[in-house]
Amino acid sequence: MKPVQLPLGVRLRDDATFANFYPGINAAAQGYVERLCEPEAGWVESLVYLWGPLGVGRSHLLQAACHRLEQQGAAALYLPLEEVAELGPALLEGLEQFELVCLDDVQRVATDPQWQEALFHLFNRLRDSGRRLLLSADAAPRELPLTLADLRSRLSQALVFQLHELSDEDKLRALQLRAFRRGLQMSEEAGRFILTRSGRSMNELFDVLERLDQASLQAQRKLTIPFLKEVLDW
Repeated sequence: MKPVQLPLGVRLRDDATFANFYPGINAAAQGYVERLCEPEAGWVESLVYLWGPLGVGRSHLLQAACHRLEQQGAAALYLPLEEVAELGPALLEGLEQFELVCLDDVQRVATDPQWQEALFHLFNRLRDSGRRLLLSADAAPRELPLTLADLRSRLSQALVFQLHELSDEDKLRALQLRAFRRGLQMSEEAGRFILTRSGRSMNELFDVLERLDQASLQAQRKLTIPFLKEVLDW
């Protein structure tokens, strides 16, 4: 089946791939998400739930899963609920046509009874049709403010992984990996220079790398400490 796109204006980030993700302490979670994407994933739980604070890679892994399914010629859908919740719970109707449905930031709709009902019925339709569901939120399933007992029961059946913030050493490796994937060489010295001066979240670090990538391309210069100071005004 060719990938199906809903007219929502939602686009996957090109760089949100498994190859571009440095798991560190979150390696088990990445491994199970990748197994969820296998063509014959019957032995894997068909419902996986990732939780953790902003910046730990939840959205990245959900989008990477969609990229992997689409590479296999299967239909996958990524819905960032923070962006599309205002369209209403009818958005979940008919999603059993997709081999994999990825719902990001479930906490955004967890207090809405209509959304809870729609999620419960979506779970059932996906299960009955042998499809897969990958969820993310900023809290564990038991901590979501759900009032629908049936939905809470469904979530209790999920394979749950907490995603943790990377250590400083892993942040350095993640930054170097992302630089390498962009065709840049980043020394440990340059990476540590960024870590000691930039914001601490991976999103902030990758924003810095984006600026450096563009500046390096324009100036045709390597990521030396003097160049970093010049571009970032540090």
